[in-house]
Amino acid sequence: MAQGQMAGEVSDHSVILQTRLTSSDSLLDKTWSGIPGISGWACFQLSSDENFNNSFQTPWIKAIPDYDFIIKTKVTNLKPGKLYYYRVIYGPDSKNSANGLTSSFKTHGGNPQNGVSFAIVTGMNYSRFHYTGLQNNSLRKVPPGSDENKLLGYPALVSILKLKPDYFVGTGDNVYYDTPIVGRAETQQQIRRKYQEQFSQPRFIDLFQQVATYWMKDDHDFRFNDSDPINPYLVTRNYDLDYYPKTNINKYVSGSGSLPSAKLGIRMFQEQLPVIDPEESHPITYRTFRVNDLLQIWFVEGRDYRDANDRPDGPNKSIWGLKQRNWLKETLLQSDAVFKFLISATPMIGPEEEGKRDNHVNPSGFRYEGEAFFDWLSENGFRNKNFYIFCGDRHWQYHAIHPTGFEEFSCGTLVDANTEIGPRPGDPNSSDPEAKIKQPYNTQKPSGGFLIFSVKSSKEKEKPVAKIDFYDENGIVLYTTEKIAEKN
Repeated sequence: MAQGQMAGEVSDHSVILQTRLTSSDSLLDKTWSGIPGISGWACFQLSSDENFNNSFQTPWIKAIPDYDFIIKTKVTNLKPGKLYYYRVIYGPDSKNSANGLTSSFKTHGGNPQNGVSFAIVTGMNYSRFHYTGLQNNSLRKVPPGSDENKLLGYPALVSILKLKPDYFVGTGDNVYYDTPIVGRAETQQQIRRKYQEQFSQPRFIDLFQQVATYWMKDDHDFRFNDSDPINPYLVTRNYDLDYYPKTNINKYVSGSGSLPSAKLGIRMFQEQLPVIDPEESHPITYRTFRVNDLLQIWFVEGRDYRDANDRPDGPNKSIWGLKQRNWLKETLLQSDAVFKFLISATPMIGPEEEGKRDNHVNPSGFRYEGEAFFDWLSENGFRNKNFYIFCGDRHWQYHAIHPTGFEEFSCGTLVDANTEIGPRPGDPNSSDPEAKIKQPYNTQKPSGGFLIFSVKSSKEKEKPVAKIDFYDENGIVLYTTEKIAEKN
């Protein structure tokens, strides 16, 4: 199995397990059309014992081409606060089978004194890492080469594994359908290849053996850059133009401009990652998890329900849609967790580059909804309820404070070659020319990396603390802040 195994959507009693049956365990060269899948049967074996004593198995599932030979199942009736080991059992049939890698995950609900931690990432641009680099904040063409270390995958994954977080959150742009523009993914087969090349990198396989995952999607793994469910593809950036002449670019862009469709983008995300129960007939991808007595987290869906980006901003324009927005408010009000963390694929505070219209920060985008949400948070006392926002999408790391006092932490891109220097408050070419936003931290130079937040109580009965650490891709701490719990 060239793509390893994943555990996703861990709760206090359930998990979604996933693997893909492949005809080879070896990595192929970069000219391949995908990792071939193979038909067969598989199930998962689970135990709280590493030697699989007193284990139990899920039902056998057939790997079929219509589902890209993916084996996925939701396991329930697990015990809270417990470490589980699991492995896939697979073969041409149940009587002729072999065991896969031994992997593990931890259910929610553990002792708060032991703490819990999440690694937050975005911007996993395969093409930029393997074929283009970043120099003087601009891209340069780099030959693929045969660097064996590079073929293992992103260095930041090694750094994350060494830090041993409990969970990994991909906030979107987990793959890039539109990069490079030449040969961008528009069809089901092309999109599947993007996932296959990404998650066959050995460092992903190693990380996900030990760290369970949560996944969100953003524009590049929905349809294309700044995509909504309605508008067609437009070439708006030139960061991949080293691949082809800068003239007559349209002849290099295949399809009608409307591909991939929103329907296909939604379906591929749900197929390729352990996000939804495959038995669920009408799945939704916004959700919340009560991690333990101290922490509850929310994942919002930012692409499926949004209005067209070019629609005039105002009370009738939304990223979230009315149903999701009401759900978010209701579940926030219902929560008695000490810390409440909202994880968004796109920023809500920023600042952001001038002229974009893709998120809640942009004046020509969805700022009305974003500001209305901050007003609602203020009116309902969430400044004193330990509410914080974590976001992906942006290619730089920052810690920002909204004029209402709410704070946002941008994880920055995982891949060093995919980074940028972002605007600061007061930048006339930003979404905050009047410097209403405060930023205790903003990346000073292009650097890939990630952030890890942890929440922990104290044996000395001090107030619980949330710690946020920003790292570069080599695991060097760039910035740290702590948030001591206010009284709810």
